[in-house]
Amino acid sequence: MNDIRTHTLIIGCGIAGAAAALRLSDDPDHHITVITRAPQATDSNTNWAQGGIVTRGLDDSPELLVQDILHAGAGLSSPKAAKILAQEGPSLVQSILIERCGVKFDQNEDDELVYGLEAAHSTRRIVHVGDKTGEAIINGMLKTLAMRDNVVLLTNHTAVDLITFPHHANDPLAIYDSITCHGAYVLDRESSDIIRVLAGHTMLATGGLGQIFRNTSNPRGARGDGLAMAARAGARIVNAEYIQFHPTTLSVRGAPNTLISEAVRGEGAILLRPDGMPFMERYSPEWKDLAPRDVVARAIHMEMIEHGYEHVYLDIASKREASFIRERFPQLVSTCEQYGIDATSEPIPVVPAAHYFCGGVLVDEWGRSNLAGLYGIGEVSCTGLHGANRLASTSLLEGLVWGDRAARHIASRRRDPIDDARVPGWVYRGEQEPDPGLIEGDMTTIRNTMWHYVGLVRTEDRLARAQRDLRHLWHEIEEFYRATRLNDQLIGLRNAVQVARMVTFAAYRNPTSRGAHYRADAAPAETPMLAESR
Repeated sequence: MNDIRTHTLIIGCGIAGAAAALRLSDDPDHHITVITRAPQATDSNTNWAQGGIVTRGLDDSPELLVQDILHAGAGLSSPKAAKILAQEGPSLVQSILIERCGVKFDQNEDDELVYGLEAAHSTRRIVHVGDKTGEAIINGMLKTLAMRDNVVLLTNHTAVDLITFPHHANDPLAIYDSITCHGAYVLDRESSDIIRVLAGHTMLATGGLGQIFRNTSNPRGARGDGLAMAARAGARIVNAEYIQFHPTTLSVRGAPNTLISEAVRGEGAILLRPDGMPFMERYSPEWKDLAPRDVVARAIHMEMIEHGYEHVYLDIASKREASFIRERFPQLVSTCEQYGIDATSEPIPVVPAAHYFCGGVLVDEWGRSNLAGLYGIGEVSCTGLHGANRLASTSLLEGLVWGDRAARHIASRRRDPIDDARVPGWVYRGEQEPDPGLIEGDMTTIRNTMWHYVGLVRTEDRLARAQRDLRHLWHEIEEFYRATRLNDQLIGLRNAVQVARMVTFAAYRNPTSRGAHYRADAAPAETPMLAESR
């Protein structure tokens, strides 16, 4: 395949990437190229989001939402970012998702939106489409994008590295210039060719990094690709220690850790030991089962460690009628049925799992990174909104708001890509065929190391051990990478070990327990620790 020239390159097509592409496509002369490593464009973190998206409830205000965000963020959330989200978000849900993309959020018999409640929210303000909210949103957005002639969506394309000057410049005098991004080297997975995608502006919308942990609610592509590429290019990365673990994912041998939305507990479900006894009052007398997400996740973890349980149970069946459960949580019921569990009549086995990355590429209120021409939107970025712990269901809204904002910023500064002659083609250094066994073995090592040493409960000794093990593995993988012909799995492995080291280093150097970063060997921060759900 030939190289590509485009005004804007968007890497990733979840809600953030799709929102940016939609806004940019309003200018028919602006050419947008969207790429995703997945075979299907719908395969993103957005598609897996169940609970809903924050908007403005009936007894709500921007000030109240800001207050909840700051409370959940444990003293580390940016008030400026929170105000932007609270003021701009609800109107974008209406104008983009409902009116433009035709997303039909659940309504009551009077055709009024139904607002859900999730942990750490002070009022009902979350709209949803059953428990398939993310799927409904991304399907509506992609359908709308497909009607835009100036948007090209390429599946099965994996970004290898960002093209930056002076690093990739043919002109040696470029060494004196500041770092500028001009697109990316991209692997066409079908042809195995690595092409140049040259762009006036580049947006990272690659999602999170949950796949570096043994248990995760994230899809297989969430391995930190965008974060690793940005770091190699010189972008500033912040808050990497704050990994939010979701308390409840399905725990059945042979099944993926499918997310069980916090909305289930919002509708009355309680957590039980295998002997049928509830236990959350022991850990959070005030909030019980609606305690912040980090508190609930650690409570489950401690119960499993203390008693040797493989999992605990989530019971909605004894709290709600079967008809309500089927109507409100059809995906939960369907998923459980696949593995022989009737969620309407019996408790569901659950374990905590890595869910959301609160840190990322530091960006400003317009999504700009410290590298000229490079923007970050969605989970790969850090706007400062989530602080040390994300408030439930704000992630989809953040992707929508900052995807739209970054696009508006770029639209007023449209730039042609640089001349092809200024950028070298990809240099194939190794011809050795990639060994799937080695790649999967190394990924398993990364996941186990991160889960046991850099998971829900951290100590200096565990983190020091993880740093040593990951440093050695990184050297082995880099040698393997440079000697081997690239494929998607090898690219992902290289990125995964890099971001695992970044997360571990950030956790090691921060001795203070705050929000999602829990150090068992350190004093907690003075700010209350609260949390929530996607």
